[in-house]
Amino acid sequence: MSAEDIPIYFGKDERPMVLIPAGEFLFGPDREKVNTETFYIDRFPVTNVDYKKFVEETGHTEPDHWRRGVIPEGKEDHPVVHVRWESAAAYAEWVGKRLPTEIEWEKAARGTDGRQWPWGNTFDKNKCNSGESGILTTSPVGKYSPQGDSPYGVAEMAGNVFEWMGGKYSPIRMPLRGGNWLDGAEQARTHARRMHTPHRRNDFIGFRCVVDKLPE
Repeated sequence: MSAEDIPIYFGKDERPMVLIPAGEFLFGPDREKVNTETFYIDRFPVTNVDYKKFVEETGHTEPDHWRRGVIPEGKEDHPVVHVRWESAAAYAEWVGKRLPTEIEWEKAARGTDGRQWPWGNTFDKNKCNSGESGILTTSPVGKYSPQGDSPYGVAEMAGNVFEWMGGKYSPIRMPLRGGNWLDGAEQARTHARRMHTPHRRNDFIGFRCVVDKLPE
């Protein structure tokens, strides 16, 4: 699927979203059959520019690597990082969305055929920003699109930044998905997960949002 062929929708925040249709897919390392309802997911992780609007309009605490409201030079279109779970959830609520469940996120990343990485079953360091790329920092969203996209045209689902998941809140551990720029190919698999305290803020943790129905 070329970038021009991907059906794009826009949420309340005017960020591009992709439709994930209802139906069955293969979930987890054991490829369990699971069903989802229809939902829409952000095509890209939330960027620094996106998050700046939230900070300016709500007064929410800015990420640690910003200085007095200024995004680090050249990082405007990179995924926002140094964002704890509560802040990611607050942003999602602010734009009329929510954080994805693990099942939703994995279907968007994996498609229906149980593939190991968004693009297929063979790892390719040229299709994502994982530890193998040697970049050793975040990269602009869309850098690896469309070659690294999922079957639905969702980008950045492997590497670049881990993404906070939604669902039942735990003050001890919350799941992360997608791998990051530091870890290797195994952590970037579509079914891989890591758990962290929701208060953790790192330079390899970001997020994206989903919504069940677009505003009319």
